[in-house]
Amino acid sequence: MSIVSIDSEIGRLEGVVLLNPGNEVERMTPDNAKAALYSDILNKKIMQEEYSVFRNVLSKWTKVYEIRELLAESIESNYDLRVGLIKESCKIDKCEFIVEELKSFTAGKLAETLIEGYEYDAKTYPKEYSSERFCLKPLYNFFFTRDTASVIFDTVLVNPMASKARCRERVIIDFIFTYYFKAKTFSALDFDETALTEGGDILIARHDTICIGQGKRTNEKGILSLVEYFKQRKSVFNIVVQELPEKESFIHLDMVFTFLDKNICMIYAPLIEKLPVFNGFKTTHIRIDNGKVNYYDRNNLLQALKELKFDLRPVYCGGSDAWFQDREQWHSGANFFALGEGKVIGYERNQHTIEALSNAGFSIMPANEFSVEKLNNTSQPVVITLKGSELPRGGGGARCMTLPVKRSAVQW
Repeated sequence: MSIVSIDSEIGRLEGVVLLNPGNEVERMTPDNAKAALYSDILNKKIMQEEYSVFRNVLSKWTKVYEIRELLAESIESNYDLRVGLIKESCKIDKCEFIVEELKSFTAGKLAETLIEGYEYDAKTYPKEYSSERFCLKPLYNFFFTRDTASVIFDTVLVNPMASKARCRERVIIDFIFTYYFKAKTFSALDFDETALTEGGDILIARHDTICIGQGKRTNEKGILSLVEYFKQRKSVFNIVVQELPEKESFIHLDMVFTFLDKNICMIYAPLIEKLPVFNGFKTTHIRIDNGKVNYYDRNNLLQALKELKFDLRPVYCGGSDAWFQDREQWHSGANFFALGEGKVIGYERNQHTIEALSNAGFSIMPANEFSVEKLNNTSQPVVITLKGSELPRGGGGARCMTLPVKRSAVQW
Protein backbone atom coordinates (compact mmCIF):
# COMPACT_ATOMS: atom_id res chain seq x y z
CA MET A 1 0.00 0.00 0.00
CA SER A 2 1.61 3.26 -1.11
CA ILE A 3 -1.41 5.50 -0.70
CA VAL A 4 -2.85 6.54 2.67
CA SER A 5 -6.47 7.61 2.87
CA ILE A 6 -8.74 8.27 5.85
CA ASP A 7 -11.87 10.41 5.60
CA SER A 8 -13.84 9.10 8.58
CA GLU A 9 -13.52 7.17 11.83
CA ILE A 10 -15.91 4.45 10.66
CA GLY A 11 -15.17 3.52 7.03
CA ARG A 12 -14.19 -0.11 6.43
CA LEU A 13 -10.66 -0.57 7.73
CA GLU A 14 -8.21 -1.47 4.93
CA GLY A 15 -4.85 -1.07 6.67
CA VAL A 16 -3.58 -0.44 10.20
CA VAL A 17 -0.18 0.05 11.87
CA LEU A 18 0.45 -1.78 15.15
CA LEU A 19 3.34 -2.44 17.50
CA ASN A 20 3.42 -5.66 19.48
CA PRO A 21 4.49 -4.87 23.08
CA GLY A 22 8.03 -6.21 23.55
CA ASN A 23 11.02 -6.04 25.86
CA GLU A 24 10.54 -2.30 26.35
CA VAL A 25 7.64 -3.13 28.68
CA GLU A 26 9.94 -4.96 31.14
CA ARG A 27 12.40 -2.09 31.11
CA MET A 28 10.04 0.06 33.10
CA THR A 29 10.62 0.24 36.85
CA PRO A 30 8.77 1.86 39.76
CA ASP A 31 11.40 4.60 39.64
CA ASN A 32 11.04 5.48 35.98
CA ALA A 33 7.33 4.70 35.49
CA LYS A 34 6.16 8.25 36.12
CA ALA A 35 8.65 9.73 33.66
CA ALA A 36 7.51 7.06 31.21
CA LEU A 37 3.91 8.35 31.67
CA TYR A 38 2.63 5.33 33.62
CA SER A 39 1.14 5.08 37.08
CA ASP A 40 2.29 1.45 37.48
CA ILE A 41 4.60 -1.11 35.89
CA LEU A 42 3.10 -3.72 33.56
CA ASN A 43 3.46 -7.49 33.09
CA LYS A 44 4.84 -8.24 29.61
CA LYS A 45 3.61 -11.85 29.40
CA ILE A 46 0.00 -10.99 30.22
CA MET A 47 0.12 -7.90 27.98
CA GLN A 48 1.35 -9.94 25.05
CA GLU A 49 -1.30 -12.62 25.56
CA GLU A 50 -4.05 -9.99 25.58
CA TYR A 51 -2.55 -8.08 22.68
CA SER A 52 -2.23 -11.20 20.51
CA VAL A 53 -6.02 -11.69 20.66
CA PHE A 54 -6.50 -8.05 19.65
CA ARG A 55 -4.03 -8.34 16.80
CA ASN A 56 -5.62 -11.59 15.65
CA VAL A 57 -8.99 -9.85 15.20
CA LEU A 58 -7.43 -7.07 13.15
CA SER A 59 -5.27 -9.38 11.03
CA LYS A 60 -8.30 -11.47 10.08
CA TRP A 61 -10.15 -8.34 9.01
CA THR A 62 -7.51 -6.18 7.33
CA LYS A 63 -3.87 -5.66 6.37
CA VAL A 64 -1.75 -5.27 9.50
CA TYR A 65 1.63 -3.51 9.43
CA GLU A 66 4.07 -4.05 12.33
CA ILE A 67 6.33 -1.12 13.17
CA ARG A 68 9.43 -3.24 13.84
CA GLU A 69 9.09 -4.86 10.41
CA LEU A 70 8.32 -1.57 8.63
CA LEU A 71 11.33 0.09 10.24
CA ALA A 72 13.72 -2.76 9.44
CA GLU A 73 12.58 -2.86 5.82
CA SER A 74 12.86 0.92 5.48
CA ILE A 75 16.51 1.01 6.62
CA GLU A 76 17.65 -2.28 5.07
CA SER A 77 18.90 -0.99 1.73
CA ASN A 78 19.88 2.63 2.39
CA TYR A 79 22.92 3.12 4.62
CA ASP A 80 22.73 6.92 4.59
CA LEU A 81 19.11 6.90 5.76
CA ARG A 82 20.02 4.44 8.49
CA VAL A 83 22.86 6.60 9.77
CA GLY A 84 20.65 9.70 9.73
CA LEU A 85 18.01 7.92 11.81
CA ILE A 86 20.62 6.68 14.30
CA LYS A 87 22.11 10.15 14.73
CA GLU A 88 18.74 11.84 15.19
CA SER A 89 17.61 9.21 17.72
CA CYS A 90 20.83 9.41 19.74
CA LYS A 91 20.80 13.21 19.71
CA ILE A 92 17.36 13.25 21.36
CA ASP A 93 18.53 10.95 24.17
CA LYS A 94 21.98 12.60 24.35
CA CYS A 95 23.86 9.36 23.71
CA GLU A 96 25.78 10.24 20.55
CA PHE A 97 28.67 8.14 21.89
CA ILE A 98 26.90 4.94 20.73
CA VAL A 99 26.33 6.07 17.12
CA GLU A 100 29.30 4.15 15.69
CA GLU A 101 28.27 0.99 17.50
CA LEU A 102 24.69 1.17 16.24
CA LYS A 103 25.89 1.67 12.67
CA SER A 104 27.24 -1.91 12.70
CA PHE A 105 23.88 -3.47 13.61
CA THR A 106 21.79 -5.38 11.11
CA ALA A 107 18.55 -3.67 10.05
CA GLY A 108 16.47 -6.01 12.21
CA LYS A 109 18.63 -5.58 15.31
CA LEU A 110 18.74 -1.80 14.85
CA ALA A 111 14.94 -1.56 14.51
CA GLU A 112 14.57 -3.61 17.68
CA THR A 113 17.13 -1.47 19.55
CA LEU A 114 15.57 1.84 18.53
CA ILE A 115 12.28 0.66 20.06
CA GLU A 116 13.43 -1.45 23.02
CA GLY A 117 16.37 0.72 24.08
CA TYR A 118 20.13 0.22 24.41
CA GLU A 119 21.78 -0.67 27.69
CA TYR A 120 24.72 1.41 28.87
CA ASP A 121 28.00 -0.53 28.87
CA ALA A 122 30.25 0.72 31.67
CA LYS A 123 33.21 -1.28 30.31
CA THR A 124 33.15 0.55 26.99
CA TYR A 125 32.07 4.07 27.92
CA PRO A 126 33.20 6.43 30.71
CA LYS A 127 31.15 6.45 33.87
CA GLU A 128 30.03 10.06 33.39
CA TYR A 129 27.77 8.98 30.53
CA SER A 130 25.73 6.73 32.80
CA SER A 131 22.79 8.36 34.56
CA GLU A 132 20.56 5.29 34.32
CA ARG A 133 20.64 1.79 32.90
CA PHE A 134 19.57 2.59 29.33
CA CYS A 135 21.35 5.36 27.46
CA LEU A 136 18.97 5.02 24.49
CA LYS A 137 15.63 4.98 26.29
CA PRO A 138 13.05 2.23 25.68
CA LEU A 139 9.88 3.48 23.98
CA TYR A 140 7.45 2.26 26.62
CA ASN A 141 4.39 3.92 25.04
CA PHE A 142 4.91 3.07 21.38
CA PHE A 143 2.30 0.30 21.30
CA PHE A 144 -0.16 3.20 21.52
CA THR A 145 0.56 3.83 17.84
CA ARG A 146 -2.38 6.24 17.52
CA ASP A 147 -0.64 9.22 19.06
CA THR A 148 2.47 9.62 16.93
CA ALA A 149 0.73 10.26 13.62
CA SER A 150 -2.72 10.93 12.18
CA VAL A 151 -3.68 10.12 8.62
CA ILE A 152 -5.94 13.03 7.68
CA PHE A 153 -7.48 12.43 4.27
CA ASP A 154 -4.51 11.73 1.94
CA THR A 155 -1.78 13.26 4.11
CA VAL A 156 -0.06 12.29 7.37
CA LEU A 157 0.12 14.64 10.33
CA VAL A 158 3.27 13.69 12.25
CA ASN A 159 2.58 14.77 15.80
CA PRO A 160 5.19 16.68 17.88
CA MET A 161 4.29 14.78 21.09
CA ALA A 162 3.93 16.55 24.43
CA SER A 163 6.37 14.42 26.44
CA LYS A 164 10.11 13.98 25.95
CA ALA A 165 9.60 10.27 26.69
CA ARG A 166 7.76 9.96 23.37
CA CYS A 167 9.78 12.27 21.09
CA ARG A 168 11.71 9.43 19.45
CA GLU A 169 8.46 7.72 18.49
CA ARG A 170 7.76 10.71 16.29
CA VAL A 171 11.13 10.34 14.53
CA ILE A 172 10.51 6.66 13.77
CA ILE A 173 6.93 7.09 12.55
CA ASP A 174 7.93 10.02 10.33
CA PHE A 175 10.69 7.84 8.85
CA ILE A 176 8.25 4.99 8.16
CA PHE A 177 5.59 7.14 6.50
CA THR A 178 8.19 8.95 4.41
CA TYR A 179 10.26 5.98 3.25
CA TYR A 180 7.92 2.97 3.48
CA PHE A 181 4.49 4.38 2.68
CA LYS A 182 5.97 7.25 0.63
CA ALA A 183 3.25 9.50 1.98
CA LYS A 184 3.04 13.27 2.13
CA THR A 185 3.65 14.40 5.71
CA PHE A 186 3.33 17.64 7.63
CA SER A 187 3.53 18.79 11.24
CA ALA A 188 2.00 21.50 13.38
CA LEU A 189 5.62 22.49 14.01
CA ASP A 190 5.73 23.71 10.40
CA PHE A 191 3.54 26.61 11.58
CA ASP A 192 4.59 27.11 15.21
CA GLU A 193 7.57 25.63 17.05
CA THR A 194 5.60 25.50 20.31
CA ALA A 195 2.63 23.63 18.80
CA LEU A 196 1.58 20.27 20.23
CA THR A 197 -0.76 17.69 18.71
CA GLU A 198 -1.37 14.00 19.43
CA GLY A 199 -3.44 11.47 17.51
CA GLY A 200 -5.75 10.57 20.38
CA ASP A 201 -7.10 14.12 20.17
CA ILE A 202 -7.80 14.05 16.43
CA LEU A 203 -10.97 12.38 15.13
CA ILE A 204 -11.82 12.46 11.41
CA ALA A 205 -15.56 13.02 11.40
CA ARG A 206 -16.19 13.51 7.67
CA HIS A 207 -14.51 14.86 4.51
CA ASP A 208 -15.24 18.42 5.71
CA THR A 209 -15.01 18.07 9.51
CA ILE A 210 -12.56 16.98 12.18
CA CYS A 211 -12.93 16.98 15.97
CA ILE A 212 -10.00 17.92 18.20
CA GLY A 213 -9.43 17.72 21.93
CA GLN A 214 -7.54 20.59 23.55
CA GLY A 215 -5.79 19.76 26.80
CA LYS A 216 -2.63 18.22 28.17
CA ARG A 217 -1.36 16.75 24.88
CA THR A 218 -2.78 19.06 22.18
CA ASN A 219 -2.46 22.77 22.85
CA GLU A 220 -4.05 25.88 21.38
CA LYS A 221 -0.99 26.51 19.19
CA GLY A 222 -1.37 23.01 17.73
CA ILE A 223 -5.01 23.65 16.87
CA LEU A 224 -4.26 27.05 15.36
CA SER A 225 -1.55 25.43 13.25
CA LEU A 226 -4.12 23.01 11.85
CA VAL A 227 -6.49 25.90 11.20
CA GLU A 228 -3.75 27.55 9.16
CA TYR A 229 -2.98 24.30 7.33
CA PHE A 230 -6.59 23.69 6.30
CA LYS A 231 -7.22 27.35 5.50
CA GLN A 232 -4.61 26.97 2.77
CA ARG A 233 -6.10 23.75 1.39
CA LYS A 234 -9.88 23.70 1.93
CA SER A 235 -12.40 26.27 0.76
CA VAL A 236 -14.90 25.16 3.42
CA PHE A 237 -13.86 23.20 6.49
CA ASN A 238 -14.93 22.68 10.12
CA ILE A 239 -12.87 22.01 13.22
CA VAL A 240 -14.84 21.24 16.38
CA VAL A 241 -12.70 21.74 19.48
CA GLN A 242 -13.52 20.23 22.86
CA GLU A 243 -11.54 21.52 25.82
CA LEU A 244 -10.43 18.74 28.19
CA PRO A 245 -9.47 18.64 31.89
CA GLU A 246 -5.75 18.15 32.46
CA LYS A 247 -6.24 14.91 34.37
CA GLU A 248 -4.66 11.52 33.80
CA SER A 249 -7.68 9.71 32.30
CA PHE A 250 -8.68 12.69 30.12
CA ILE A 251 -5.44 13.01 28.19
CA HIS A 252 -7.12 12.73 24.78
CA LEU A 253 -10.53 13.37 23.23
CA ASP A 254 -10.90 9.68 22.37
CA MET A 255 -10.98 8.90 26.09
CA VAL A 256 -14.35 10.65 26.33
CA PHE A 257 -15.77 10.45 22.80
CA THR A 258 -15.55 8.03 19.86
CA PHE A 259 -17.63 7.44 16.72
CA LEU A 260 -19.30 4.02 16.48
CA ASP A 261 -21.39 4.47 13.32
CA LYS A 262 -22.81 7.28 11.20
CA ASN A 263 -25.52 7.92 13.78
CA ILE A 264 -24.11 6.50 17.04
CA CYS A 265 -21.25 7.60 19.28
CA MET A 266 -19.81 6.61 22.65
CA ILE A 267 -19.49 9.40 25.21
CA TYR A 268 -18.39 10.03 28.76
CA ALA A 269 -21.59 11.95 29.52
CA PRO A 270 -20.48 14.22 32.41
CA LEU A 271 -17.97 16.01 30.17
CA ILE A 272 -19.59 15.73 26.73
CA GLU A 273 -23.04 16.76 28.01
CA LYS A 274 -21.47 19.37 30.32
CA LEU A 275 -22.66 18.48 33.80
CA PRO A 276 -22.01 21.38 36.23
CA VAL A 277 -18.56 20.15 37.25
CA PHE A 278 -17.45 20.39 33.60
CA ASN A 279 -19.31 23.58 32.67
CA GLY A 280 -16.12 25.57 32.24
CA PHE A 281 -14.70 23.36 29.49
CA LYS A 282 -15.50 25.07 26.21
CA THR A 283 -16.72 23.63 22.93
CA THR A 284 -15.79 25.73 19.91
CA HIS A 285 -16.75 25.39 16.26
CA ILE A 286 -14.02 26.82 14.02
CA ARG A 287 -15.40 27.49 10.55
CA ILE A 288 -13.09 28.02 7.58
CA ASP A 289 -14.89 29.61 4.63
CA ASN A 290 -12.84 30.68 1.60
CA GLY A 291 -9.93 31.93 3.66
CA LYS A 292 -11.99 33.48 6.44
CA VAL A 293 -11.95 31.90 9.89
CA ASN A 294 -14.82 32.31 12.34
CA TYR A 295 -15.14 31.00 15.89
CA TYR A 296 -18.48 30.00 17.46
CA ASP A 297 -19.10 28.91 21.04
CA ARG A 298 -21.32 25.84 21.33
CA ASN A 299 -23.10 24.29 24.30
CA ASN A 300 -21.40 20.94 23.83
CA LEU A 301 -19.75 18.66 21.28
CA LEU A 302 -22.95 16.88 20.24
CA GLN A 303 -24.74 20.17 19.61
CA ALA A 304 -21.83 21.43 17.50
CA LEU A 305 -21.89 18.25 15.41
CA LYS A 306 -25.68 18.33 15.08
CA GLU A 307 -25.43 21.77 13.50
CA LEU A 308 -23.08 20.19 10.96
CA LYS A 309 -25.74 17.56 10.11
CA PHE A 310 -24.39 14.76 12.31
CA ASP A 311 -27.43 13.27 14.02
CA LEU A 312 -25.62 11.26 16.67
CA ARG A 313 -27.32 9.11 19.29
CA PRO A 314 -25.01 8.85 22.31
CA VAL A 315 -24.32 5.63 24.20
CA TYR A 316 -23.05 6.29 27.72
CA CYS A 317 -19.70 4.96 28.85
CA GLY A 318 -20.48 3.20 32.14
CA GLY A 319 -24.22 3.29 31.52
CA SER A 320 -26.50 5.67 33.37
CA ASP A 321 -24.89 5.50 36.83
CA ALA A 322 -22.32 8.23 37.54
CA TRP A 323 -20.29 5.89 39.75
CA PHE A 324 -19.79 3.37 36.94
CA GLN A 325 -19.28 6.12 34.37
CA ASP A 326 -16.25 7.32 36.31
CA ARG A 327 -14.89 3.83 36.93
CA GLU A 328 -15.18 2.68 33.34
CA GLN A 329 -13.97 5.90 31.74
CA TRP A 330 -10.81 5.43 33.81
CA HIS A 331 -10.17 2.14 32.02
CA SER A 332 -10.83 3.44 28.50
CA GLY A 333 -14.55 2.67 28.51
CA ALA A 334 -15.22 5.35 25.86
CA ASN A 335 -12.25 4.35 23.70
CA PHE A 336 -13.65 2.23 20.87
CA PHE A 337 -12.12 1.50 17.47
CA ALA A 338 -14.24 0.89 14.36
CA LEU A 339 -13.45 -1.91 11.91
CA GLY A 340 -16.29 -0.52 9.81
CA GLU A 341 -19.65 1.18 10.18
CA GLY A 342 -21.27 -0.15 13.36
CA LYS A 343 -18.48 -2.73 13.85
CA VAL A 344 -16.37 -1.74 16.85
CA ILE A 345 -13.96 -3.26 19.34
CA GLY A 346 -13.42 -2.35 23.00
CA TYR A 347 -12.65 -3.80 26.43
CA GLU A 348 -14.93 -6.50 27.90
CA ARG A 349 -14.07 -5.41 31.45
CA ASN A 350 -16.22 -2.27 31.08
CA GLN A 351 -19.36 -4.32 31.60
CA HIS A 352 -21.79 -1.44 32.12
CA THR A 353 -20.60 0.15 28.90
CA ILE A 354 -21.02 -3.14 27.02
CA GLU A 355 -24.50 -3.50 28.52
CA ALA A 356 -25.34 0.03 27.33
CA LEU A 357 -24.22 -0.95 23.82
CA SER A 358 -26.37 -4.09 23.98
CA ASN A 359 -29.36 -1.97 25.01
CA ALA A 360 -28.60 0.30 22.03
CA GLY A 361 -28.94 -2.65 19.65
CA PHE A 362 -25.36 -3.95 19.42
CA SER A 363 -24.77 -7.68 19.42
CA ILE A 364 -21.83 -8.87 21.52
CA MET A 365 -19.00 -10.90 19.95
CA PRO A 366 -16.11 -12.01 22.20
CA ALA A 367 -12.77 -11.35 20.49
CA ASN A 368 -11.64 -14.97 20.86
CA GLU A 369 -14.72 -16.05 18.88
CA PHE A 370 -14.28 -13.47 16.14
CA SER A 371 -14.70 -14.42 12.50
CA VAL A 372 -15.06 -12.25 9.41
CA GLU A 373 -17.94 -14.38 8.21
CA LYS A 374 -19.87 -13.88 11.45
CA LEU A 375 -19.25 -10.15 11.37
CA ASN A 376 -20.30 -9.77 7.75
CA ASN A 377 -23.41 -11.91 8.15
CA THR A 378 -25.12 -9.85 10.81
CA SER A 379 -27.37 -6.90 10.06
CA GLN A 380 -26.98 -5.60 13.64
CA PRO A 381 -24.22 -3.31 14.81
CA VAL A 382 -21.59 -5.39 16.65
CA VAL A 383 -19.20 -4.77 19.53
CA ILE A 384 -16.23 -7.14 19.67
CA THR A 385 -15.22 -7.51 23.32
CA LEU A 386 -11.55 -7.82 24.19
CA LYS A 387 -10.46 -9.31 27.51
CA GLY A 388 -7.96 -7.06 29.21
CA SER A 389 -6.31 -6.51 32.56
CA GLU A 390 -2.76 -5.34 31.75
CA LEU A 391 -3.60 -3.49 28.52
CA PRO A 392 -6.17 -1.19 30.21
CA ARG A 393 -3.71 -0.53 33.04
CA GLY A 394 -1.40 0.90 30.39
CA GLY A 395 -3.85 3.78 30.05
CA GLY A 396 -5.41 3.25 26.65
CA GLY A 397 -7.95 1.29 24.65
CA ALA A 398 -8.48 -0.15 21.18
CA ARG A 399 -8.37 3.21 19.42
CA CYS A 400 -5.17 4.15 21.24
CA MET A 401 -3.45 0.95 20.07
CA THR A 402 -4.24 1.44 16.37
CA LEU A 403 -2.97 3.74 13.65
CA PRO A 404 -5.25 3.26 10.63
CA VAL A 405 -3.67 4.17 7.31
CA LYS A 406 -6.56 3.44 4.96
CA ARG A 407 -10.34 3.18 5.17
CA SER A 408 -12.96 2.91 2.48
CA ALA A 409 -15.05 6.02 1.88
CA VAL A 410 -18.35 6.40 3.75
CA GLN A 411 -21.48 7.46 1.89
CA TRP A 412 -23.12 10.18 3.94
